Amino acid sequence: MSVSTFSRIQASDLTTDLDLSQAELRAVLDLAREVKSRPQDYRSALSGSYLSLLFEKPSLRTRLTFELAIKQLGGDCVVVNGPIAERESLADVARNLDRWTQGIVARTFRQETIEGLAHWSSVPVINALSDRYHPCQALADVLTLTEHLGSLEGKRIAFVGDGNNVAHSLMLCCVRLGAHFAIATPPGYEPAADIVAEAAELAAGERVGVTITHRPEEAVSDADAIYTDVWASMGQENEAATRRETFQPYQVNGTLMRAAKQGTLFMHCLPAKRGQEVTDEVADCETSVIFDQAENRLHAQKALLLMLIPARGEQ
Repeated sequence: MSVSTFSRIQASDLTTDLDLSQAELRAVLDLAREVKSRPQDYRSALSGSYLSLLFEKPSLRTRLTFELAIKQLGGDCVVVNGPIAERESLADVARNLDRWTQGIVARTFRQETIEGLAHWSSVPVINALSDRYHPCQALADVLTLTEHLGSLEGKRIAFVGDGNNVAHSLMLCCVRLGAHFAIATPPGYEPAADIVAEAAELAAGERVGVTITHRPEEAVSDADAIYTDVWASMGQENEAATRRETFQPYQVNGTLMRAAKQGTLFMHCLPAKRGQEVTDEVADCETSVIFDQAENRLHAQKALLLMLIPARGEQ
């Protein structure tokens, strides 16, 4: 099957979740399901294409799934670890990489780094994580949710913990697919107000809502899925002790899961600090889909690459 049968993403980059229109979000998920079920049809779709993978932060799932995705589509990649613009300007880095490779995938601290790469590069730039968004994780998450729940319309997705980049992206994706999004955080750790406002406006268009609360039991009430993440992300190590004390009432454990309805899914983007934000009882329960999420990083990112990176015959 030729990749040319699928529409390209109108935006030239994926810097934030909203670079995908609502129709494109659904199209990426449809293509991810197709690629997952028939990988052999796509094994040479990006033959001769190469990616630059830039990692300011350590990575297991992001690095391996992007490496495998491009290679299983017939292309290849080069990997650079460490600060992206330490020895030379970000503009010069971007303008070098676009001479050598057909796309740039960057896992960074600052969202501004992603935006700078996109501004200066003539090839697609994919945000593989920044301090503000994690769109590739969210794509895998909603792919996983649709596999287990079917349509997300009318479903309730609860996030318990830090209002971080994962929460931002998940919220923006879920409401556009018709799900109500509820998040419980300690006071002072709510998601960014501007992103909440964007999500609320999008949710209203789908006749759903966004709930911000400091009470985990309120967020998970009647939830179809409960999601959590580490309490201290990379770059916040100096806050770890304070956060551990502050977030302890927000641990996802058996008691909190029982406050939701029977059969509620448990989700985590990994790596997990077992015994902190989640207990072993929950992480390994029969409704835990954490490893489905990890697997689906590969399939969602394949679909994203197919829709963003031109095949060699189209360049």
